[in-house]
Amino acid sequence: MSSFDVAIIGSGPGGYVAAIRSAQLGFKTAIIEKYPTLGGTCLNVGCIPSKALLDSSHHYHDAIHHFKEHGIDLPGEVKINLEQMISRKQAVVDQTCSGVKFLMDKNKITVFEGVGSFKDATHINILKNDGATETIEAKYVIIATGSKPSSLPFIEIDKERIITSTEALKLKEVPKHLVIIGGGVIGLELGQVYLRLGAQVSVVEFLDRILPGMDGAQSKEMTKVLKKQGMKFYTGHKVKSVSRKADEVLIQADDSKGNTVDFKADYCLVAVGRKPYTEGLNLQAAGVKVSERGQVEVNAHLQTNISNIYAIGDVVKGAMLAHKAEEEGVFVAETLAGQKPHIDYNLIPGVVYTWPEVASVGKTEEQLKEAGVAYKSGQFPMRALGRSRASMDTDGFVKILSDANTDEVLGVHMVGARVADLIAEAVTAMEFRASAEDISRMSHAHPTYAEAVKEAALAATENRALHV
Repeated sequence: MSSFDVAIIGSGPGGYVAAIRSAQLGFKTAIIEKYPTLGGTCLNVGCIPSKALLDSSHHYHDAIHHFKEHGIDLPGEVKINLEQMISRKQAVVDQTCSGVKFLMDKNKITVFEGVGSFKDATHINILKNDGATETIEAKYVIIATGSKPSSLPFIEIDKERIITSTEALKLKEVPKHLVIIGGGVIGLELGQVYLRLGAQVSVVEFLDRILPGMDGAQSKEMTKVLKKQGMKFYTGHKVKSVSRKADEVLIQADDSKGNTVDFKADYCLVAVGRKPYTEGLNLQAAGVKVSERGQVEVNAHLQTNISNIYAIGDVVKGAMLAHKAEEEGVFVAETLAGQKPHIDYNLIPGVVYTWPEVASVGKTEEQLKEAGVAYKSGQFPMRALGRSRASMDTDGFVKILSDANTDEVLGVHMVGARVADLIAEAVTAMEFRASAEDISRMSHAHPTYAEAVKEAALAATENRALHV
């Protein structure tokens, strides 16, 4: 029987990063993955492939709508080659997953392909794809099995016309009408992909606004921008049935007044969130407790009720974000090595990769109001930037919320071009507990999108933005 210091079940961003850091710290490390490729949901059917399709569809949209204005005349009609678009997406996925395999080899991490399940707290059975079983021993175990798409109890996902995000990444045709149940990150990103490619896209959301977890100003701005692009929204609608007849899907929902609204589509994407994935782990054999929501219960050190077993990422409480899982993977590895790592969950940024992009860190204005915190708000529009006008990306804003008494930055919320990258400036500032005035006095290169951060900080300090 092979013995290891650390064994990780699941090779997504949390799992493989935990493995790398464990190996760096001198632990003999193993990682167990049931699929033939490493990388988990994020690399295979999540973050990476969706961004590849978003980029490809963005190029197509620009060719159709903006090239002429830029002085680029195309010799003929611009056409979609969806098969090639999907093929390129898969090539990006394959290359990225191969990179993870390289990192496992480089760090001398033993990779087991198969389904890992607990025999007891220190032994894991691995059911391999060829039917063989192997058992390994580990001093410490990290559960990193991630999540899978959620659905509604009355919806039968057939993976053909009634689909999840996984199937939406490999459609063989552009839908005529795509109805998306759920106005969150996944629904909006995939909705914009197919909207650009020519589909009619309708988003049906139970709550009264899209992106409900983000700042209200972001939700309002993205509703306006995406409507302008052609997306239709039906907020405050409760879906009550989804049925399929041949190639047609019928969705019925009740609006806020109780009236039934019918939607007919050739595809229905169910994007109502994700749920922790623990099936097949045999947690009871190890005695690991799971919450009512299906999450593995952990303490502040990400340790389960069984002292040598830890859990990270989507399978535990908190935001289901790849970078949150990575931070937790490093945290656990360093904890096992006797170090004193920390994670500030308030400073884990959230991003929506539509165009314009949406990014947030810290508290929203709604959260500050609910908590009774006195704050100042400064907002600056992207349209006032020379860089935005040059690139024709004038939608959006940067909004900074700071403490009314100390001026410490409490939250930063952005909509605009490249704000997925720009939010790191806000995270850095908040990590060092910067004030809005601190940011306002830092030199920002001109012309850049980042100037909006400086101007928003100026707006939050006595309303002294310079360019509005």
